[in-house]
Amino acid sequence: MEAAARRRHPGAAGGSGAQPGASFLQARHSSVKADEAAGTAPFHLDLWFYFTLQNWVLDFGRPIAMLVFPLEWFPLNKPSVGDYFHMAYNIITPFLLLKLIERCPRTLPRSLIYVSIITFIMGASIHLVGDSVNHRLIFSGYQNHLSVRENPIIKNLKPETLIDSFELLYYYDEYLGHSMWYIPFFLILFMYFSGCFTPTKAESSMPGAALLLVVPSGLYYWYLVTEGQIFILFIFTSFAMLALVLHQKRKRLFLDSNGLFLFYSFALALLLVALWVAWLWNDPVLRKKYPGVIYVPEPWAFYTLHVSSQY
Repeated sequence: MEAAARRRHPGAAGGSGAQPGASFLQARHSSVKADEAAGTAPFHLDLWFYFTLQNWVLDFGRPIAMLVFPLEWFPLNKPSVGDYFHMAYNIITPFLLLKLIERCPRTLPRSLIYVSIITFIMGASIHLVGDSVNHRLIFSGYQNHLSVRENPIIKNLKPETLIDSFELLYYYDEYLGHSMWYIPFFLILFMYFSGCFTPTKAESSMPGAALLLVVPSGLYYWYLVTEGQIFILFIFTSFAMLALVLHQKRKRLFLDSNGLFLFYSFALALLLVALWVAWLWNDPVLRKKYPGVIYVPEPWAFYTLHVSSQY
């Protein structure tokens, strides 16, 4: 009878007659569940430190390096030192984002991650070309606080179709490049943020090192939002993060140290953007360049208008 029962149920109890993929699927399913139910991930000090450092050096420091290094070292018809910074950024940032996703306690959709990383690299590369030409034009008298057609070195070009070409370059730099760069960037951060929750309230705290990193991290996001002109994308991401926190709180889930770090960095950046806009609210020249409902001046437009013009 026992032998007959075994013949009638060949897959029972994982016997030798079990389907080939059953044990694999069960093991994989149980491993995913175990990962998601595992304890809170420790604070990723190494990744967040490298991430913040390379953002400041390779992104924020890029245009500064172009002004500091002698022009003779990097002729106008060759890539500048800032371009090499941008190339390094386009390689290092996707790598750090992938390492961050690897450490996420929650299993994230791989296909969406891969497409986001590919789009990020393509958008950042488009921006590299447009931004390179734009910053080289500064040495010829181009003024960032004016539109393309209002710039003294552009408006008198002949034939006038050349102006259209420069406007196309500006579109690739400021609109298409920024969109393909920043949308997947914030999408990846939000997906990572969605996995930074813990059922233990005692684990919802940040170490001292994380608190120290919040200030430079938040300050960089302020620069990213203002210079990249992505306030709508940033505020949407911030509110989505807040909504997720409130939703998870109903389930008695709390942000872990990595989630808190990201959340506080965004909150600080939002505060700095508000102060920046309030400070320049009545600037007539910047108001003319940014006539829309959402008025967020770029730091480099402020620099060419109020700082470099004094020298």
